[in-house]
Amino acid sequence: MRILFLTRSFNSLTQRLYVALAERGHEVSIEYDIADSVTAEAVEAFVPDLIVAPFLTRALPGSIWRNHVCLIVHPGIIGDRGPSALDWAIMNGEREWGVTVLQAIAEMDAGPIWASATFPLRPAQKSSLYRNEVTDAAEQAVLRAVERFAMRTYRPVPLAQARARGQARPQMTQEERRIDWACDKMEVILRKIRAADGAPGVQDDLFGVPCYLYDAHAEQLSVPEVPGTIVARRDGAVLRAAVDGGVWIGHAKRLDGALAYKLPVALAFPAEVHALPASQVAFDVPTDGTGYREIRYEEVDAVGYLHFPFYNGAMSTAQCERLLAAYSFALARPTRVLVLMGGPDFWSNGIHLNVIEAAESPADESWRNINAIDDVMRAILETRDRITVAALQGNAGAGGVFMALAADHVWARRGVILNPHYKNMGNLYGSEYWTYLLPRRVKHSPPQAVMEQRLPLSAKAAHELGLVDAVFGDDHVDFVAAVMGRARALAASSEIESFIQRKRVARARDEAAKPLAAYRAEELSEMRRNFYGFDPSYHVARSHFVHKTPPSWTPRHLALHRDRARPRPPAASA
Repeated sequence: MRILFLTRSFNSLTQRLYVALAERGHEVSIEYDIADSVTAEAVEAFVPDLIVAPFLTRALPGSIWRNHVCLIVHPGIIGDRGPSALDWAIMNGEREWGVTVLQAIAEMDAGPIWASATFPLRPAQKSSLYRNEVTDAAEQAVLRAVERFAMRTYRPVPLAQARARGQARPQMTQEERRIDWACDKMEVILRKIRAADGAPGVQDDLFGVPCYLYDAHAEQLSVPEVPGTIVARRDGAVLRAAVDGGVWIGHAKRLDGALAYKLPVALAFPAEVHALPASQVAFDVPTDGTGYREIRYEEVDAVGYLHFPFYNGAMSTAQCERLLAAYSFALARPTRVLVLMGGPDFWSNGIHLNVIEAAESPADESWRNINAIDDVMRAILETRDRITVAALQGNAGAGGVFMALAADHVWARRGVILNPHYKNMGNLYGSEYWTYLLPRRVKHSPPQAVMEQRLPLSAKAAHELGLVDAVFGDDHVDFVAAVMGRARALAASSEIESFIQRKRVARARDEAAKPLAAYRAEELSEMRRNFYGFDPSYHVARSHFVHKTPPSWTPRHLALHRDRARPRPPAASA
């Protein structure tokens, strides 16, 4: 079928649905929901069989939904209505939640239901739930709804006749999110901040400055502190006392006009945070599940696991330096297999654009950041005494994809999305040794074609292309368990020494043919032009990304219908 996506942005959920439908043979074109006139033009040009709206912030125009079947993907259970569905579910401590695919009508979220899917609601940030459970459920429900639509005989269930336990709820206000540090217990504070993460955040204050709070983590305080007091710092975050413990705040957005976008708290308030006592922990200190741990190392059955769940997958210069130190620590341990776990939401998305934007010289910070991540890559590539594995629990993009390719094995969870390109960020050339790594990996396509295509890849497609060695695990629990089983088998294999020896020989051969330093120098010469040259495309694109500038048009590589008006083929009208 010919399916048109109407969406606010090409976010993680939209990308997942795009690849799922495209891989099943559907022709999918995308139009950003910018204005009614733009939407109408897209429908007229593409002549879709079906319209799907994965992510909208306003109602579709009546001229569209009255004349076309438009399926709305709503992140709530059957009967739930309103723009703060997931926020209310988290705040109310729901045990089960879901996604409903319903047909657009005049009343928002009240149309007949085409499909739904449910999931257990774990205690987590809204953004994490959205990228994982909500996206998984949305894929199930949308595929089922599309199949039913293709039958031409299926009739969706009117909301009044559905077994609905949801209800209409208003948009959640900041007053309803407000934290009372003197009275609210730690669990209540966590729910409030988690229910607002990544947007809109909880309006509060830090160091007397109004701001939005994000990225909260529980901490068990051994010595009681005055509730609301900021008592310590660690890796960019601050610890604030609650009545029954503490809460680490990792990110904030100031509301006083300075640095008015999301940043690590230590960068949003540099002088104030620097004055706090540092609270550091070793990489391998066991954790009880509380506390703020940007990087964590553990060993199980002679296998090392390095976790680095950086917020939104972004890796600043300082984070790269800490990760390199942790990697060096891991190499000093007596293991034969080292698994790089990334985080459950993202493996890595490369350099940290928000931190770069906040720098006195974004060009200089871009340069420092790309060199810092290259240093991490070089350490992985030059590891010659053990097997390295990149285990992608979550999505990876840009330099994060190529950092994964530096490992000997790349394993990915089903449902992971990879974006192995840089072009969408102002035509960046890219570094991270991609000119060395990509030709070694890609099987059926020229490496440059991979860099130019600018579209997301499913884990399955990445495996077929050669970027990923194995795809398994239906969810995070299954994937992590399988990773540990496979890594344990590698460590116990009688072939491990011969594999490591072959790896040494191959690396020496490649180094003799062309040193890693030469690849890096060539890539960085191109990146220097991106950062310091006359073309401002990268700086403009980065600023728009950081400040969440609404798009003015849909990129051509997404809007197939913008290339030409396509008459409906006869077969599609059946």
